[in-house]
Amino acid sequence: MPLVEVTLVEGRAPETIRALIHALHAAVRDTVGAPDASIRVVVREIPATHWAAGDVTIAERRANEIVER
Repeated sequence: MPLVEVTLVEGRAPETIRALIHALHAAVRDTVGAPDASIRVVVREIPATHWAAGDVTIAERRANEIVER
């Protein structure tokens, strides 16, 4: 049973997430030949305040980008 897990910063439209699930499902099916019913796709959305790189959260980085403009 193939399992694809994706973690994204929250904020995308439900239609975008659904399109991602569809594309990942199709890629697994077409690449490894897994039956549709056995393919699992999990999408986790993390708040921008809970995701950091270099000790700066994505929310902080976005706020700084707005100030710098």
